[in-house]
Amino acid sequence: MKIMVTGGAGFIGSAVVRRIIEHTEHTVINLDKLTYAGNLESVAEVSHSPRYSFIKADIADRDTVQAAFEQHRPDCIMHLAAESHVDRSIAGSAEFIQTNIVGTFQLLEVAREYWRGLDSQAKAAFKFHHISTDEVFGDLTEEGDLFTEATRYDPHSPYSASKASADHLVRAWHHTYGLPVLVTHCSNNYGPYQFPEKLIPLTITQALADKPLPVYGQGQNIRDWLYVDDHARALLTVLQQGKSGDTFNIGGHNEVRNIDVVTTICDLLQEMRPLSGGRHYRQLITYVQDRPGHDYRYAIDAEKIHRELGWMPQETFETGLRKTVQWYLDHPHWVDHVRDGSYRNIQ
Repeated sequence: MKIMVTGGAGFIGSAVVRRIIEHTEHTVINLDKLTYAGNLESVAEVSHSPRYSFIKADIADRDTVQAAFEQHRPDCIMHLAAESHVDRSIAGSAEFIQTNIVGTFQLLEVAREYWRGLDSQAKAAFKFHHISTDEVFGDLTEEGDLFTEATRYDPHSPYSASKASADHLVRAWHHTYGLPVLVTHCSNNYGPYQFPEKLIPLTITQALADKPLPVYGQGQNIRDWLYVDDHARALLTVLQQGKSGDTFNIGGHNEVRNIDVVTTICDLLQEMRPLSGGRHYRQLITYVQDRPGHDYRYAIDAEKIHRELGWMPQETFETGLRKTVQWYLDHPHWVDHVRDGSYRNIQ
């Protein structure tokens, strides 16, 4: 297949691109705007493959996206392009509305027009796979509750509201126009190549720089953690086996309090690269004012994708986090290029 991946230079998108090139015979068209979170160094190891091509484009720019469709004639779309950081959406929501809602609309319209013009065989095989988040479901307050595919939407941040809007658009284009779509909701991703604004890479990079490790409130908020390579494998499984109109939740079965995430990273770093002078990385932990409207708990019920498609995460939180910490230790130049901004010079 020819798979167009939007946002393929981002954290999850680049994991998908790498997995397609390294583990399948499919071709990838990576379409990315290269915002601050887009980093072509994250796909450098596969960028020389004859099955890989890159287009710098904004999904909200309909003419450019349409030209990319006409040039490359994709068999399916994996739509990961999005503004994704809750804190940034609170500070300034306009980019989230533009990319996540308007951009998804433009992409859907181009895809619909393109799909309508395909021959019957290609039309039947075409899929528009929209990758969403568990944050559209809001907050879990009852112990033991899990988000299922039927959970009512209740977004609480500008980010999650924009993603919920995009989800509704995708399903509306399926029900109204017949566009064959798939929707997946994932829990919190972590792993190599993650931009260090998120909790895990921020904690690792701050600790290695001997800087304070900020923890919101008392660190009691709970997230379900999913190793990014497990997620990439799940997304390809859904793309290849899912039926039009399907929705799947993808989770790692790893509920952990934020403070426990941070202390575990501190302990791993102390083991792998101990601080001198008898100090411990835990001494760098600093509690800061909580995020406005901070959801208490997210947790995914991933039984459907296991039951229907046979997918299960391969990494536990312990094995995945150890791999992640080791990757950041082994790739200081990637971190340095993100910190000094030089990764933005790669086109």
